[in-house]
Amino acid sequence: MKTTVFTIVIATSFFSGFAFKSVLTNEHLNETSNMKKVTGIGGIFFKCKDPEKVREWYAQNLGLNTNPYGSVFEWYQGADPSKKGHTQWSPFNENTKYFEPSEKEFMINYRVDDLEVLVKELENSGVTVLDKIETYDYGKFVHILDVEGNKIELWEPNDIEYEKLGKELGSKTTK
Repeated sequence: MKTTVFTIVIATSFFSGFAFKSVLTNEHLNETSNMKKVTGIGGIFFKCKDPEKVREWYAQNLGLNTNPYGSVFEWYQGADPSKKGHTQWSPFNENTKYFEPSEKEFMINYRVDDLEVLVKELENSGVTVLDKIETYDYGKFVHILDVEGNKIELWEPNDIEYEKLGKELGSKTTK
């Protein structure tokens, strides 16, 4: 009888602990999945001595379809392969102030969902937000600094309007 009661107590403790751990793990997963996050690379920006010459070189040697701003890569979104996505590649003049306050020669633009919520989460985490969210037909933008002072551009894209703008400018995408 003592052995049976002991076995029941051990088994109950084990399963209670397992159930409690599952609840905690699921709560943690729900918190993580609700967090706003980066969904992809929106652009790669870098400094160079002669942006026009660099654009021409990449067009001639690597086949990029370039325009005065660089090149736009067109791709289809994995979550919904019927939707197009875009990534901007842009050489900037070496004297640009656009990357400031970062002293780096590059800046990465990340695609995000729900920029307003993400900015609130970043501010609550103590991340330096450099400016107010700017809204254009083709998306919303804001700049932040990472832990090493690198300026990062966050973009909540409107890919339909972005593609329309490219067509209005007579630009071709790189596929």
